[in-house]
Amino acid sequence: MMLVGYARTSTTEQKAGLADQVAELTRIGCERVFEEHGSGVDNERPKLREAMDFVRAGDVLVVTKPDRIARSAIDLLNTVKAIQAKGCEVRIVSLGIDTTAPTGKLTLTVLAGMAEFERDLMLERQRAGIAAAKAAGKYKGRAPTARAKAAEVRALQAEGLGATAIAERLGIGRASVYRVLNDEPAE
Repeated sequence: MMLVGYARTSTTEQKAGLADQVAELTRIGCERVFEEHGSGVDNERPKLREAMDFVRAGDVLVVTKPDRIARSAIDLLNTVKAIQAKGCEVRIVSLGIDTTAPTGKLTLTVLAGMAEFERDLMLERQRAGIAAAKAAGKYKGRAPTARAKAAEVRALQAEGLGATAIAERLGIGRASVYRVLNDEPAE
């Protein structure tokens, strides 16, 4: 078993914060620490990906805080699931979560349940809001962008372009192109 650390700060200016994380991970006993600067927006965290590729069955990926490894509870759970699929475990120092122990697994399971519960509540509120807006005549849905470009789709097809090329040129989905082409021609 090997302890593998992952440390991240949002900006390159936070060098002291990164150094503190690395020092703590080293003190804990991490034999290898992956360091990263970056916001993690769009889940672009190449060093995290590298750390996840590096760990082998039986290893433990250690982070100081959950926000170092994930942007949300759902992201955390998905990341942990991906690590566990490799036969590895996760330790989050600040929360005392260690998935090698039953208590850590329970804590993570409760966290997963709460994340799913909150997501369900949010979707329920969204559906209620849409229904109320529809009843008030204020919700019309998204404008059909592809159908508005039907004439352009047909013209490009007449020029000999395929569905993929048409979709790329007009900035619409390929399925939308097929939907327009399968409709009756506009008169």
